[in-house]
Amino acid sequence: MTHDRKTLATLALGVGLIAGAGQAAAAVDPYDGNWHFSLTPYLWFPNVNGSADVVLSGLRGPLGNLIGDVKVNSEVGPNDYLENLQFGFMATGEARKGLWSVFTDVIYIDFGDQKTRVRDAVGPGGRPLTGIERDAETSFSSTVWTLAGAYTLAHTPNYHVDFLAGFRYVDVSADLKLTLTGSAGILDVSRRVSQDRSEWDGIVGFKGQYRFADGHWFVPYYVDVGTGSSNWTWQALLGVGYSFDWGDVSLSMRNLSYDFDKDNADLRFTGPALGVSFHW
Repeated sequence: MTHDRKTLATLALGVGLIAGAGQAAAAVDPYDGNWHFSLTPYLWFPNVNGSADVVLSGLRGPLGNLIGDVKVNSEVGPNDYLENLQFGFMATGEARKGLWSVFTDVIYIDFGDQKTRVRDAVGPGGRPLTGIERDAETSFSSTVWTLAGAYTLAHTPNYHVDFLAGFRYVDVSADLKLTLTGSAGILDVSRRVSQDRSEWDGIVGFKGQYRFADGHWFVPYYVDVGTGSSNWTWQALLGVGYSFDWGDVSLSMRNLSYDFDKDNADLRFTGPALGVSFHW
């Protein structure tokens, strides 16, 4: 499965290079006052890291003895994206008129069971549970939607810098399968815990690109930071691309992070992204 997906990504890049070989980049001025549009479907291959506190209420041992509430801190990743991905959709679109633009980015990913580490297990009264075997797996899906307006602060034929402001929405559904095993009569439980989390965050940031050499090669960049009622988030991207007359091909390193106040939770996606942009 991993080999097939990597082969597909390589072929997609190869087809783009062959189709545009030897052709000049389209001489279009995006700041001419007319409407200009772009669409970029892409493949993102992140490692996933996340952690959260989970409370297991009213646990009983194998002999029926009441143990009480147990709080565990579980950690996912890093894991192999290709190995655990079940479905994904990713695309970015932009509409520009003069110095003003609006863009959107949509990500949907669905991961299967991923090995999860239980970092801490605390029993009633805050007592650490020692000598406990811990086994856990997590499956989860996530939708991330960014929508923002932007204004070009500076531009030349070689570079442009945009200031952006908007919002990002994230919805995460996680299913944790947890088994804690200790001495007979002390602890032997298996639980499945589901958690759903949705957040809206206002964001501000900068994006743009720098062109060099003959104008075919360019460096795209993006950074934003935001916050909501109970969390903060940031995102950054830096890459390299090549322009053809029909569009661009780019390879970037991208990071998207969330830090949630509730449940001492955090979530981070980090990895390379391969995109093909079409302009009209």
